[in-house]
Amino acid sequence: MFRTNDKNVEIGCIIKIGGKMKRLIIIFAIMFGALNPTFAYDKDEITNIHVYEKINPAIVAIDAKIPNGTSSGSGCIINSRGVILTSSHVIANSDDITVTTANGDKYKATVVERLGSDNDLAVLKIKTDKSLKTITAGKSSTVKVGQKVLAIGNPFGFNGTLTQGIVSRIDHKRNKIQTDAAINPGSSGGPLLNTAGEVIGINQAIYNPDNNTSNIGIGFAIPIDEAKSVLN
Repeated sequence: MFRTNDKNVEIGCIIKIGGKMKRLIIIFAIMFGALNPTFAYDKDEITNIHVYEKINPAIVAIDAKIPNGTSSGSGCIINSRGVILTSSHVIANSDDITVTTANGDKYKATVVERLGSDNDLAVLKIKTDKSLKTITAGKSSTVKVGQKVLAIGNPFGFNGTLTQGIVSRIDHKRNKIQTDAAINPGSSGGPLLNTAGEVIGINQAIYNPDNNTSNIGIGFAIPIDEAKSVLN
């Protein structure tokens, strides 16, 4: 009888040893990942898991009170003392902004800079005694159509959601990276990542020709080089 430790999987076998019937019990630790937790994952899955575990602690949820309700989005911690990059449309004209970190800590944030609709970027600051995890910025100038990308954000309040896709197009005229990685309301301000876990863009919007509020496979991110020039 082959039995795993979780008692959920059993494979029966009886063999004859020395003229007597004996039960052979073998634990397939490797088969079920007990000794090698990556055994069950393929190369792409391992990449996704690594990037998520590396970057998600540096991603925050943002809730800004506005006259007709709450505007929600995501943000990237760019400084360990609490400086956060997000989309300016997420915080609208609000001065009542709450930031929730990946571990659930909540902070009131102040606006350092709003950069308007052209750049659609904003910088926030929270006060904390903790040394926070930060993102790693890549280079958007080397991005290629067809390369795999990952997005982390808080769509519809589902904090810490990972999606994947490719770079579908580079819109040089509008200075945007187009992707089919799922981006939904609440994802704005979160990172678009390459497979090294580097941020290549800040997720901004979805194409919405028919007022459909869900993802239709055409999303846009602001190139991180644009954000870097603004921050500098």
